[in-house]
Amino acid sequence: MKLDCFGLVQISPLRGDTLLIKVGVEHMRAKCYYFLENNNMHMAKTITRQMEVASIFAAPILCRNLKILNCLGFHGTCNLKIRKLGRERLPHVAQQLWGLLERYILFWKGGQLQLMENTLKEMVSNGFPVDSATGNAFLLYYSEFGSSSEMEAAYGRFKRSGFSIEEEGIRAVASAYIKEGKFYRLGEFLRGVGLGRKNVGNLLWNFLLLSYAANFKMKSMQREFLSMLEAGFSPDLTTFNIRALAFSRMALFWDLHVSLEHMKHDRVIPDLVTYGCVVDAFLDRKVGRNLDFALTRMNVDDSPLVSTDQLVFDVLGKGDFHSSSEAFLECNRQQKWTYRKLISVYLKKKYRCNQIFWNY
Repeated sequence: MKLDCFGLVQISPLRGDTLLIKVGVEHMRAKCYYFLENNNMHMAKTITRQMEVASIFAAPILCRNLKILNCLGFHGTCNLKIRKLGRERLPHVAQQLWGLLERYILFWKGGQLQLMENTLKEMVSNGFPVDSATGNAFLLYYSEFGSSSEMEAAYGRFKRSGFSIEEEGIRAVASAYIKEGKFYRLGEFLRGVGLGRKNVGNLLWNFLLLSYAANFKMKSMQREFLSMLEAGFSPDLTTFNIRALAFSRMALFWDLHVSLEHMKHDRVIPDLVTYGCVVDAFLDRKVGRNLDFALTRMNVDDSPLVSTDQLVFDVLGKGDFHSSSEAFLECNRQQKWTYRKLISVYLKKKYRCNQIFWNY
């Protein structure tokens, strides 16, 4: 169906002008993205300039234009454009623009921290407020691109501003500490945030347990788990699996059994990680004959799935059964898998490996 823009302009000039501008903007923007994807920077830059000359000042479009300029490496140009909008022509658009920028951090994805700091100062000097969303966005940025000391300094400024760190920020900071193996500092950070916070669920407690499980500090992990229960928090699947992974690696069969009973009592459904903890614990210690007994209290006919927080694997990795099962599931997507089938295939694989070993 073709749209008769000329006829629409004649019938309703105002609606027609609006439509023509919208169609033109979308067309130019699509062309710009096309050239960017095909690494034709010269044409992308040309179209961006054409859009600027056309005085297209809608905030979302400006955000995209500035993002394109940033991709092209024109960081200084981005700064100049915001100054121009804020001081000379359209302060209300600049305000909207900052609202978008501070939530999605479209600026300077190349890790130019000082440039970002300067822009924040420019924003404040122009009278634009720095709110909680802006603070969380900057903290995310420092967690991804800065060193741990720079991130800690940014978090210190954030706290002094009286803002509350959100779930995404907590994850970003925790991930940064985990990458550097600074689990003690991670624990300090989590306590500083406040383990009693209810609006982020079990996230803080889970990461605290993970910081102890990383170095297999079992007594400390158990102590904090009891503190979590006393504080009124209910363990979720990630909570149980952090403990199960630690128990499995340390061959603490009784603790693993008690944890599974606790899961059943709280009606927390185990996932592939939980089954992997049980299978790996028994097979690694050469007590595979007792595996059936261990699995009697679990529903092995369920379909396999993984619902554990991914950061757990960054710290403790994946067990052999977990990794092998994911490979089976990937290679045979058509087949309807259950935990029983996965365990059966895995046991056959282990049996063949042992046969080959003893034959040599």
